[in-house]
Amino acid sequence: MGMVAVATPTLVSEILRLKKERNAVILAHNYQSKEIQEIADFVGDSLGLAYHAKETDADVIAFCGVHFMAETAKIVNPTKTVILPDADAGCSLEQSCPGPQLEAFLKANAEKNYYVIAYINCSAHVKALSDCICTSGNAVKIVNAAPLDRPILFVPDQNLGSWVMEQTGRKMDLWKGACYVHVEFTRDSIQAIKDEYPDAAVVAHPECTYAVRVLADVVCSTEKMVHYCQASEASTFIIVTESGMLHRLEREVPGKRFIPGPTGHCACADCRYMKMNTLQKLHDSLRDLTPQVNMPEDIRARAEKPILRMLELSR
Repeated sequence: MGMVAVATPTLVSEILRLKKERNAVILAHNYQSKEIQEIADFVGDSLGLAYHAKETDADVIAFCGVHFMAETAKIVNPTKTVILPDADAGCSLEQSCPGPQLEAFLKANAEKNYYVIAYINCSAHVKALSDCICTSGNAVKIVNAAPLDRPILFVPDQNLGSWVMEQTGRKMDLWKGACYVHVEFTRDSIQAIKDEYPDAAVVAHPECTYAVRVLADVVCSTEKMVHYCQASEASTFIIVTESGMLHRLEREVPGKRFIPGPTGHCACADCRYMKMNTLQKLHDSLRDLTPQVNMPEDIRARAEKPILRMLELSR
């Protein structure tokens, strides 16, 4: 027997060591890369992550997702340290509704007395201007609970907003925002993959356009996709959302086949922001406790109210 080589500490074991040392929890969104999902303490959609962030007893929340998600975790945990592996991980939906623009719009339309429902994919400033937050998992419930005597302004995703209008029959004014990944799925690209796999069930996210949603067997949040695929008789599914979701499905629904919905110009839809986080960046952020997510206390306190309202209504 020769000498046994001593294994060098791998990146993964170093992350786990730092996590323990920092008393940190690692939260990862369903759209993160496979290796990040595998090391996370919890993987979920933005609603599940918001609950988890609210209930954690860790001192540090390492948020593998995009900026607005880490910010949401900070809003409900003002005393905890919240870190985001890459500070530049933004969101096209958040960018489509800048806080100052929404503030000006609400001032200009003050006589309407809008009840503002903001999809969680927005900045703390936008949350602070809102009456209630929603996610794609609870949007129907939140809209149904909105006061009947006030017009609703739904920001920033017009596709999710129009889907919720179809589900609830409630008329809303929609902000003209969209997720750049989900609008890349086209009627033709999804019809083509349906023709190729005629027995597959098509599972689409409500951020997709109407033309794509009508081709789906089910339209739902990423969390509900897991339950749907587990319960469905189908053995093959075409998944029309960001590609990271396939890792989660393959892990939790073994024995079934998942095909990524192609966009108009490529086979697989990646969110460039979600994929900015890497194991190396996660390691460095736990080591250095940067980049940290912080915001002015007045904005945080105002943004917390509609988030807590959402969590209360979604129980």
